[in-house]
Amino acid sequence: MRVLRNTLLLAVVSALSAGCLGPRPQSPPDPDWPKKVVWYQIFPERFRNGDPANDPTPADAGIRDYPGWQISPWTADWFALTPWEKRRSSQFYDVVFDRRYGGDLQGVIDELDYLRDLGIRGIYFNPIFESPSLHKYDASMYRHVDNNFGPDPEGDRKIWESEDPADSTTWKWTAADKLFLRLIREAHKRDMRVIIDGVFNHVGDTFWAFQDVVKNGPKSKYADWFVIKRWDDPSTPENEFDYACWWGVRTLPEFREDEHGLVEGPRRHIFAITRRWMDPNGDGDPSDGVDGWRLDVPEEVAPDFWVDWCALVRKINPNAYTTGEIWGDAQPWLQGDRFTAVMNYKWAQAVVAYFVNQERKISASEFDRRLAELRQRYPAGVGYVLQNLIDSHDTDRLASMIVNPDRDFDRDNSPRWNPNYDVRKPHPDEWRLMRLVVLFQMTYVGAPMVYYGDEAGMWGPDDPDDRKPMVWPNMAFADEASHPLPGHTRPRDPVAFDRSLYAWYRQLIHLRNKQPVFQMGEYKTLLTDDARDIFAFSRTLGRAEALVVLNRSSDQQTVDVPAGHEQYRDAFGRAKYRSQGGRVRVTLEPISGVILLAIR
Repeated sequence: MRVLRNTLLLAVVSALSAGCLGPRPQSPPDPDWPKKVVWYQIFPERFRNGDPANDPTPADAGIRDYPGWQISPWTADWFALTPWEKRRSSQFYDVVFDRRYGGDLQGVIDELDYLRDLGIRGIYFNPIFESPSLHKYDASMYRHVDNNFGPDPEGDRKIWESEDPADSTTWKWTAADKLFLRLIREAHKRDMRVIIDGVFNHVGDTFWAFQDVVKNGPKSKYADWFVIKRWDDPSTPENEFDYACWWGVRTLPEFREDEHGLVEGPRRHIFAITRRWMDPNGDGDPSDGVDGWRLDVPEEVAPDFWVDWCALVRKINPNAYTTGEIWGDAQPWLQGDRFTAVMNYKWAQAVVAYFVNQERKISASEFDRRLAELRQRYPAGVGYVLQNLIDSHDTDRLASMIVNPDRDFDRDNSPRWNPNYDVRKPHPDEWRLMRLVVLFQMTYVGAPMVYYGDEAGMWGPDDPDDRKPMVWPNMAFADEASHPLPGHTRPRDPVAFDRSLYAWYRQLIHLRNKQPVFQMGEYKTLLTDDARDIFAFSRTLGRAEALVVLNRSSDQQTVDVPAGHEQYRDAFGRAKYRSQGGRVRVTLEPISGVILLAIR
């Protein structure tokens, strides 16, 4: 969470029998699994509504009960205002953050086979813990999954009330918790791993310990968990209560830190939460828990905390995966004592600069230089497990980046800040460019990550418009015909699941899954032709070799590429190629690529 999201659940679990949580799948340890994963990022509230009975109410969402408020229609024109929204404001960005669409964990379980068919082997969930917001980076508690993600919201509330949030021996499993643990089991059955968002720098102002501070003031047992700048003076009519909060956002109070990171109270609590979700049965076998964590804004917590926390994670599960949200230089975070990986935003910036930009586009040789610099900055082997994403819940979508080129990465990427940002659907040549980007993503060093719906042809600006409801093939969607800014127009764009783009993603992901050379093979740049805008590289693993040749130009190109074998086949076709003089000749259509696999 780097940009304001419009503005995982407490300590060691008590002894619960294995039967309480259901049978656990057993699989042999695989320390190399992060190299073999294609990740899929899910924003739970917008992925699938599998259980309308648990849809949130205004009280659940922490908003006013506006007359006529209801769950927003999943398939409606995204920018069109509903009747209750029009009564509140004519400005789209005044009302959109109070929308709820009802996405839940049952919806994810229902679509695990969809993800498996796509070839996904790892799911990263944006926060799933109890919170009033749609994004849930403002936790009310970490010890329980949000009750509106599970089947019994009211029953879950009663369980919360029966517990002491500071005493892990009192914690129970809610219906939402149990459903999430079932989701983990179902994912593991499909050979998919699950990681969750750890937001340990700040909480929401509804967080149980902060609420105790609000109620009891300096007498609160948790007063030293937070940075209280000023207490309220009850003798004055004004409330002077003031506290440190994330980037000045009043709904996001920060935990107190010293030079070693979080102070003892929240540190002990976060460690207990970590154990709870990594080893739910508390029996020393982590196979029934999450497979790792994505850590939100880790740079805003002192490194000593992460060293200790990562040591705990490795103790619970030596094969666990931890990835940090690091937008800049990640070198200090990847030296072995902290995270396994990071979200590879520096890589994404290079990809956008080469493939997406037009007037500000970098050359093939400059692209190669930037990639080499990134590979060389990290210890050997780390590059294979980095999350190679291009877009996320914190950026505009890849398809819309292509419509709006020549911007600094993640800058001026929404009509909220840039009225000239174009919200239209990409044209065919822009979809073609997106396919080329994805081909590179799936064949380069690192673990690719797909933001939900990119494979379905979703487009959209930055938050909140990158968080539209998932486009499913069995749903009929209204056209996008509205513009978020009054006085602006846009084309009427049909919205539908893009089966052709899905097939392209699926084909590339399955190729990566079936060919270890793309997961663990050595990388070598073969050709950078700036004049013709050609970029080619090889991946080798033992005797296996793959050649990847990319034509970024708008012209057909015939290219001679260095080759280590005598014969190759097109990875997706019947064509065969024979090398002559240590080079193989290929002809590429404009804005296209080819993958050649050595025939041994």
